[in-house]
Amino acid sequence: MALTLGRRSVDNGFRRAIHHMCLNSVKGQRFYNTTVSKEERNSGNSGGTVVSERRGAVMVIGINRPEARNAVNQETAQRLTEELTAFDQDNSLNAAVLYGVGGNFCAGFDLKELAQSSGSLKLEQDVCRGPGPMGPSRMRLSKPLIAAVSGYAVAGGLELALLADLRVVEESSIMGVFCRRFGVPLIDGGTVRLPQLIGLSRALDLILTGRPVKAQEALTFGLANRVVPDGQALEVALELAEQVSAFPQLCLRADRNSAYHAVFDSSSFTQAMQYEIDHGLPVIPAEAVTGATKFSSGAGRGGTFSKSKL
Repeated sequence: MALTLGRRSVDNGFRRAIHHMCLNSVKGQRFYNTTVSKEERNSGNSGGTVVSERRGAVMVIGINRPEARNAVNQETAQRLTEELTAFDQDNSLNAAVLYGVGGNFCAGFDLKELAQSSGSLKLEQDVCRGPGPMGPSRMRLSKPLIAAVSGYAVAGGLELALLADLRVVEESSIMGVFCRRFGVPLIDGGTVRLPQLIGLSRALDLILTGRPVKAQEALTFGLANRVVPDGQALEVALELAEQVSAFPQLCLRADRNSAYHAVFDSSSFTQAMQYEIDHGLPVIPAEAVTGATKFSSGAGRGGTFSKSKL
């Protein structure tokens, strides 16, 4: 069901990139079943509101509205959804990096567009039928996403950063629920992901006060995974993505998915443990035996444990 502010409407335009979103009752994972053509994926890659570039097995995606501190309008939300859907479906890609062009990660939803088109703004209320207002916020990606945060990552921009597995944050960056002061609710997963990430008490501190959070405090909270000098977030995020993408991928994704399942989908400790073993065992003949053979032969010793930059 799509909602138009002021009236109900079917939102076909805003959901062009999403055919449907399914709930896998066996694995407990939501996933987008979408086909994006190469022509659609490549159009606007060097310009427009979202830019993208492939670097080996890593996809780099940038929000490109620097004049608006990379606030997301409907067009940008659609393009972000297309890019991340294409990334998730491409078997030759192992990780993605999301960043903001021009010094800011994202200042949230474009409030000017909200104010000017409140009567025609169409939002999908059914989270299983289409994207969120910020675009890909309802997705459950099957592969790692790393956010390179510079400048402001606030309101819906914070929610996009929470979509990522890891956040590399520059020293002068500011994060926070700035939409509090304007009466704009968190409807892109902020109230869902933030308490799980940093705990309910700290999450409520940010949600209720809307106060700014600097990089070092974000690191203390666990909201940031790395704090780097200004201007280096994208470079460090890329290095991190390349290192993660070099690991055996079946094992990495099984462990990653099990962690998400335990946090968001599991009904009990026993159920979470069962999910872990059920999805981990198939990895042993597929990757672990090869890895163990490599280690026992000496090829995996030393460098594997002593030289990692992660």
